[in-house]
Amino acid sequence: MDTKELFQNEISRRRLLINAGAAAVGAAGFWALTSSKLGLVNTAEAKEGPTEKWPWPYVKLDPDKTAEIAYNEWYRVFCGAAVINAVFSQLREKVGEPYKSFPVDAFVFLEGGMAGWGTVCGSNAGANIVSNVIIGPRIAGPDCEHGHTVGSDMMDWYANTALPTYQPKEPKQKTAIIQTTSNSPLCHISVGKWMQKSGFSLGSAERKDRCARVAASVTHKLVLDLNDWKDGKFKPKSTWKPGGTVGITGQQNCTECHGDKVPTPPMAKK
Repeated sequence: MDTKELFQNEISRRRLLINAGAAAVGAAGFWALTSSKLGLVNTAEAKEGPTEKWPWPYVKLDPDKTAEIAYNEWYRVFCGAAVINAVFSQLREKVGEPYKSFPVDAFVFLEGGMAGWGTVCGSNAGANIVSNVIIGPRIAGPDCEHGHTVGSDMMDWYANTALPTYQPKEPKQKTAIIQTTSNSPLCHISVGKWMQKSGFSLGSAERKDRCARVAASVTHKLVLDLNDWKDGKFKPKSTWKPGGTVGITGQQNCTECHGDKVPTPPMAKK
């Protein structure tokens, strides 16, 4: 190969490297731009948009207004998402981001005690999501001063209160909705006891309206507690302890349903 051919090959190689570098830079720039639009980049670099830092800011809300929103939202996205959206929809307007980017409707799966499985009531789950986002996680039990005191208190209040407590301004059902105390934060027990006492079936309009009112009741209590927390006045009332009387994470009255079938953990064996 002569000198001319070597020179031309070197020029071609350099052009190839330059073009490849430009393509890489262009792709990176396109990815950065696209990702920022989708909220996929490191949010610390974004001027606006979702953030990984939490807790998130909170401004006090009107409990009655928020409960009414939750009641009506139940008929669109059911219990858990109704509680979340009743609070976050207002904070989207009052605070902006990161609430604007929160996918509220994605929590529709909390319906029916999570995908219809009757576990923890979706209203309780929604309230705990809201309180954790705003206050922070439980890191040392329900008595910890960091968050989750509101969420833990909500579970206790729900279990020991005759629900629903909230009367909607414009109820979708005119039939009187009786109150029942579940002694449990679980959906199937709460709904089951209400159906047994009321005589209405799971698919009835009355049962649906009852659950919409329960979601509104939980939302009302949640906002009262969050407002107290914002003012530095919130004090936990729940006496619930992890492990309870049987050494298992769970509610304290499990023998009401399970009897002698309650699992016995090793630490509790004699």
